[in-house]
Amino acid sequence: MVTDVWGGARERRVRTGGVELCVAELGDADRPTVVLVHGYPDSKEVWSEVAARLAEHFHVVLYDVRGHGRSTAPKPLRGGFTLEKLTDDFLAVVDTVSPGRPVHLVGHDWGSVQAWEFVTVERTEGRIASFTSMSGPSLDHLGHWIKQRVSRPTPRRVGQLLGQGARSWYIYALHTPLLPELAWRGPLAKRWPGLMRRMEKVPDDGYPTASLPADAAHGAWLYRDNIRARLRRPRADAYAHAPVQLITPTGDAFLSERLYDDLATWAPGLVRRTLPAKHWVPRTRPDQLTAWISEFVRAHEDRGGEVPAPVATGRRYADRFGGQLVLVTGAASGIGRATAFAFAEAGARVVAVDRDAEGAARTAAMARLIGAPDAWGEVVDVSDEQAMEKLAAKVATEYGTVDVLVNNAGTGLSGSFLDTTSDDWKKVLDVNLWGVIHGCRIFGRRMAERGQGGHIVNMASAAAFQPSRMLPAYSTSKAAVLMLSECLRAELAGRGIGVTAVCPGIVNTNITTTARFAGVPEDEEKRRQKKAARLYGMRNYPPEKVAEAILRAVVRNEAVVPVTPEARGARLLSRLAPGALRALARLDVKL
Repeated sequence: MVTDVWGGARERRVRTGGVELCVAELGDADRPTVVLVHGYPDSKEVWSEVAARLAEHFHVVLYDVRGHGRSTAPKPLRGGFTLEKLTDDFLAVVDTVSPGRPVHLVGHDWGSVQAWEFVTVERTEGRIASFTSMSGPSLDHLGHWIKQRVSRPTPRRVGQLLGQGARSWYIYALHTPLLPELAWRGPLAKRWPGLMRRMEKVPDDGYPTASLPADAAHGAWLYRDNIRARLRRPRADAYAHAPVQLITPTGDAFLSERLYDDLATWAPGLVRRTLPAKHWVPRTRPDQLTAWISEFVRAHEDRGGEVPAPVATGRRYADRFGGQLVLVTGAASGIGRATAFAFAEAGARVVAVDRDAEGAARTAAMARLIGAPDAWGEVVDVSDEQAMEKLAAKVATEYGTVDVLVNNAGTGLSGSFLDTTSDDWKKVLDVNLWGVIHGCRIFGRRMAERGQGGHIVNMASAAAFQPSRMLPAYSTSKAAVLMLSECLRAELAGRGIGVTAVCPGIVNTNITTTARFAGVPEDEEKRRQKKAARLYGMRNYPPEKVAEAILRAVVRNEAVVPVTPEARGARLLSRLAPGALRALARLDVKL
């Protein structure tokens, strides 16, 4: 019997191995089938946000693992949760919902642990078209990983074993008799939602469900029935017979990234992704998971297994930025263009923004050639608040929520304070400071409202901490950007949004040809522009190195990044010997 339940899903019961499984379906049954398997101590509803999004394009199937949610538990519990029986359940479900057609499998936590069994045993071969794994290793692979480090110990391998051992404290607790059941049926289940919100940043949206105490108590047998047996005698033939995509949350408190170091041996052609998030990504990052799952499914349905080139070739940072939406201002040239290209090479979708429409369009076109799945050129003056609001609305409607924002647009101004007019100050601050403020406020608010994290990069300068008698307006604007970034980083940290201030020094870009010189006639200004351009050209520090530093800073979530040697030196002096910098500031450097 099929009934309608949450979110328009159709629910049915599947009987297998003495239990009755509750199976929910969404979307058009004629489309490719995606099966979502939940972990511990979850029920199928952990996937509700991901499932609703996937159902727009696929036939989505979720089921409560035996003993969880609305599925019945085996009797007796002991021996009722082995991987062999869980495989029987999976085959019973897919034979019911997708007879004769392979399914695309997705697993999280223990859903991924059992899905690794499904995708490596002979009797499921031909029933799985692809597998996306997150936060759950194969017990066989883990057993070999442990044995390799025990049999051939090195300081690094011993450290990895001890590190993962400390993360696995809960496994030891779940093997104790009765205590886990008493805890879950007592105070722990009541406190669990609050713990999830505080520790994992899971939204307060009614999850987990009321079945949590029973789910967690029954699920303890997943560990007891499988962990020790498999780790002692891991299978030697645990090779995946379907293409695998691995999504690794970099902030996972329970699983080390090192567990997957040798995974390509067991899953040839492995596609890797990393996500700056904690363990419960189906609840905290449903948009990103949906995008990556959809892309992987389509690759093996419509494109003969062709995943995006940057990801497939293991291009640097492609596992982190592939498919993400990156917006770069001042992208028509210089550091902005190099940054757009660097993200494109990593497989990101790029929005190249500049006042120069033709230059923005060229950057977007080249980004697509380099590796971006898509790229768009947009025209805006970052100092115009209303224009920025319109751009943000268009981007949100047509491209999605920005994952990484790079506020790079800037302008230069040299000249003494007394020669710098109010109009000069306004022009510099409008672009260098207000342009950054507009970007942070308008796009940062949308990141925060989405609730799935993100990153903001603000282009400051070595001039932010290196005073100069000839750069009062420019240095002030960049110092303000640096402090704004520090303040914003503190405010947005709790929302999973990182903020970085990048401080280049002398970089060979065309900013010198457009920089203005206060208090001098036009012909003298042109002469100084040419001389500055020659000096910067002689220094010849390429903008591509700044772009590389930006990507690295986002991956590492760095706060302040001085890029060039002179920028790093000035940063160090500003902390250790500020008097030396003040003395240097008095020098009258003539161009």
